[in-house]
Amino acid sequence: MGMGRLKKVFPGGNTSKGFHSFYDYIIEPDATRIFVIKGGPGVGKSTFMRKIGETMLGRGYDVEFHCCSSDNGSLDGVMIPAIGVALLDGTAPHVVDPKNPGAVDEIIHLGDHWNAGGLVKNKSDILDSNREVGRLFRRAYGFLASAKIFLDQVESYYQDTRALDVGALDNMCLELTHEIFEGRERQAATPRARHLFITAITPDGSVSHLDTVVDHLNKRYIISGDDGTGKSTLVKRLMDAAMMRGFNVESYHCALTPENIDHLVIPALDIAVINSVEPHFYKPREGDRVIDTMEFVNQVLDTRYLAEKTTAREMYRRSMELAIEFISKAKSEHDHMETYYVPYMNFEEINARREKTMSRILELAEDFK
Repeated sequence: MGMGRLKKVFPGGNTSKGFHSFYDYIIEPDATRIFVIKGGPGVGKSTFMRKIGETMLGRGYDVEFHCCSSDNGSLDGVMIPAIGVALLDGTAPHVVDPKNPGAVDEIIHLGDHWNAGGLVKNKSDILDSNREVGRLFRRAYGFLASAKIFLDQVESYYQDTRALDVGALDNMCLELTHEIFEGRERQAATPRARHLFITAITPDGSVSHLDTVVDHLNKRYIISGDDGTGKSTLVKRLMDAAMMRGFNVESYHCALTPENIDHLVIPALDIAVINSVEPHFYKPREGDRVIDTMEFVNQVLDTRYLAEKTTAREMYRRSMELAIEFISKAKSEHDHMETYYVPYMNFEEINARREKTMSRILELAEDFK
């Protein structure tokens, strides 16, 4: 039996609007089983989930790792689509509580395996540390909000100067809609959209897992072009077109501006539409189609304002750098907070609990055979 395929996404992100969660889309509420894992920082929630995920991959199951945007090495969740099982980190900032307790969801509280007396001794240090993490994130979100303001300025030039030929962009949307959907049967009466991030603003800067989601697909439409030339609009319209025609979609949102959609996957058609721009440039492969939105731009109109645009872009980059610096400081402070918990955890008990959970998941998997 070969290895399963690993897909990596982010269920939440540090955005210009603060922490944005798509946690509800990790798995459908009518799943087979959802294990919600509770407990403090450093108690081993991420390792608990990762080891189970790796075991299932080794057994040939496709697995999704839902990565944490505030800690590059850490997981917020693991999902095994074939059997409808997920493990989720149910602690702040993305508090998850059972929606259908017992029938679908159950809580695994790793706090059952800590020495509470030891933690109480560190109470004031833990509270201070927690407060500081919150403060650093507020600073970071302030700079992400300013990054968005400056990026909006960069993007507005093509519209303000009428350099962008909106009619030509509309035509391209229509042409692609025909090419993708012509003669295709409806897949579902009420299609569903699944919303996640594929890119996140993390302590290590902007990180994208785009390749794990689109590499294996049959065809990719790659949209390139400057900020403000209609790439997001194109992706959003193709998403609407897919849903109107009865196709389930996966929408991957912009890390900075969560209301925008960067990438679209239509699983039933085995295709992706990719907004190719830093930090998620994508190199076309054979059979892919590249659309450059700069074809719809009258460059002459834009040159008069180049200096203004360059300044706005510099301010955007500087804001992003500062935001990432603060997210990185918040992670260091969070790592420090973990040191108050780790000595008081009984990791042998936690490992035994993981083995027990693992065998339950394998039992559930048997029912699908």
